[in-house]
Amino acid sequence: MKGIRGISHLSKRLYVAQAARKVEVAEPVKFPLQEVQVTKLPSGLVIASLENYSPASRIGVLVRAGSRYETFDSLGVTHMLRLASGLTTKGASAFRICRGIEAVGGSLSVSTTRETMVYTVDCLRDHIDTVMEYLINVTTAPEFRPWEVTDLTPRLKADIAIAQQNTQTGVIENLHAAAYKNALSNSLYCPDYKVGKITPDKMHTFIQNNFTSGRMALVGLGVDHAILKQVGEQFLNIRSGTGTAGSKALYRGGELRAQSGDSLAHVAVVAEGAGAGTAEATAFGVLQHVLGAGPHVKRGSNTTSKLSQAISKATAQPFDVTAFNASYSDSGLFGVYTISQADSARDVIKAAVSQVSAIAQGNLAVADLNRAKTQMKAEYLMSIENSEGLFEAIGTQALAEGTYRSPEDITLNIDAVSSNDVVNAAKKFMSGKKSMASSGNLVNTPFVDEI
Repeated sequence: MKGIRGISHLSKRLYVAQAARKVEVAEPVKFPLQEVQVTKLPSGLVIASLENYSPASRIGVLVRAGSRYETFDSLGVTHMLRLASGLTTKGASAFRICRGIEAVGGSLSVSTTRETMVYTVDCLRDHIDTVMEYLINVTTAPEFRPWEVTDLTPRLKADIAIAQQNTQTGVIENLHAAAYKNALSNSLYCPDYKVGKITPDKMHTFIQNNFTSGRMALVGLGVDHAILKQVGEQFLNIRSGTGTAGSKALYRGGELRAQSGDSLAHVAVVAEGAGAGTAEATAFGVLQHVLGAGPHVKRGSNTTSKLSQAISKATAQPFDVTAFNASYSDSGLFGVYTISQADSARDVIKAAVSQVSAIAQGNLAVADLNRAKTQMKAEYLMSIENSEGLFEAIGTQALAEGTYRSPEDITLNIDAVSSNDVVNAAKKFMSGKKSMASSGNLVNTPFVDEI
């Protein structure tokens, strides 16, 4: 496929022409309030945008091509693709991409989750056409020259080393590996034994199988929907269809322990939760906030957390505990994450699980339920106050559902969660097969079959 070498006349600067040298203050111009617009093309490509009249625009391509879609032979390829986003394409050299975006004060970034790859460009509204050219080249026409791919190896090793030094990252990665048989067990990071073995051919194969129109969403903030639709119709109808179907996540339950010389014990204990976008997932979200989803005030003591209250009675030593909740398209994990001194790890874990058990038995006060709902709504509404959070909310829903639910709908769904819904979510955790990952000094950390 040929790369894109020029896109023009995609954007016009919004400004108010005022009479020169006027002394009186001009009346402020009022732009009509816009709603999020979503269009699904016949190819399956979803276009979503919000014209907020901002002088800065954010445009991104989201692809259902996260690490869960890697096969045994392609493990680590999404990590490599994340690093290769600025390499030479069929339409632009690596130098041209870097200099072209920097010259207009823009930026290109790539992030990955277990389910999604997100290519994002930020720029001033005046330069949408310039950065859009590079975004399309990167996502639709990568070249992966062997020598450029080889040059990524030191960066790949550095990424892996940084991840391995972060205890919480290691625990979360091990937790997924222990919990699932396939798909979601794949790490966000390249395995050590795959370093240097991810070839351009494997990267091209992954792109061909997963970067199809039916698995993509083109999302924009601060851009006219008609412009974005035009770009999608002309340049992103690359390969029709849904590509290679991924495997359904199979939850199994298990345990991974990583003993080290650390004085602390990091422990995550979970059971299977709920898939994203379901009413049950909302109930698990409320349960998470009932138990404690972390301090809501900077450097706060998290005094409203039921987990913190329960553990404070069980041990006088310092600890950190939060409810863990992760939802994916076809599965989820829910449980507790504790950090404590090694000699008090058993007591902390026992107290945390006992608190979930108490809720499963119906010990849920109305005041605690209402507080949790309020915190969950506030957390969501504050997250979409900035462009990063709003872009993520629009993009995630557009890619997964082909539509967008307003904040009013989201908050109404949270309000609709009943006490029985939360109790049933706690029961599901207590009765479900457990998975556990731990790291640090584990001399006093129980095994999963002892919990």
